[in-house]
Amino acid sequence: MSSALRDQALADAAGLAQRHPTVFTPPLKQRLVTIAVILALVGLFVFGFHRLGFSLTRFLNGLTQLGSFVGFMIPPSPGTWAKAVIYFHALAETIAIAFLGTLLAFLFSFPLAFLAARNATINRGVQLLVRRFSDSVRGVDTLIWALIWVTVVGLGPFAGVLAIMTSDIGNFTKLFSEAIESADKKAGEGVVSTGGSRLHEIRFGILPQVFPVIIGQTLYFFESNTRSATIIGIVGAGGIGLHLSEQIRTLEWQGVSFIILLILITVAVIDFASTKLRIAIIGKSQVAV
Repeated sequence: MSSALRDQALADAAGLAQRHPTVFTPPLKQRLVTIAVILALVGLFVFGFHRLGFSLTRFLNGLTQLGSFVGFMIPPSPGTWAKAVIYFHALAETIAIAFLGTLLAFLFSFPLAFLAARNATINRGVQLLVRRFSDSVRGVDTLIWALIWVTVVGLGPFAGVLAIMTSDIGNFTKLFSEAIESADKKAGEGVVSTGGSRLHEIRFGILPQVFPVIIGQTLYFFESNTRSATIIGIVGAGGIGLHLSEQIRTLEWQGVSFIILLILITVAVIDFASTKLRIAIIGKSQVAV
């Protein structure tokens, strides 16, 4: 950099510092508050680790033990072809649970999201009611819903579908309504200015903007629910989770690694397929609207 450019840069910096002194030289009180907040967070972090019994020795010993488990898991093996067939059937059941649960949650949440959005709801009372319902449902974890539904309808994949559906209704309603509220108002105002009704404003002004976002979120949750369906299977909600839990209890580590490998491959395939599907659906929806 030449001396002229360097002098100009220094002059510009000096001018900015003169016009905005609080940015370049914060007041002493503000600096003390920042330091106090940082120290409080560090203290809370240390206290939390101490209170929860964190031990570096235990952690390092655990890593050594984990390495031993990984050694036991190699090579992945189902044991017999009969077990492999059972695992593949359970994996297909897990995918079906995730798909049906996500689809039902989408069907229920799509209209609820418009009622929960400020710019599309019927009135303020309905919006608050739907939002509190969404918060209540979302506040309970999928695993807890699985335990509840297993108690209500019994063991099996039906309880798993209901658990994922119930949990995702709260998540979808919140995410979809936020997407609807962030839509550009000008498109809806343009529809109304040409004589369109309130429904026309939502259909042609809001929906084309938020539909790609909704599709992307739904496909992501389908991928995520494939993993969740594995976990809830451990409590009797169907799927491959029950077999994974059984293999861990019996210390069949090669079987454990085989099931984990199946799950990882399945999630990767679903992620790839959902990405392609999302791009195709979004492209068609943009052309249609």
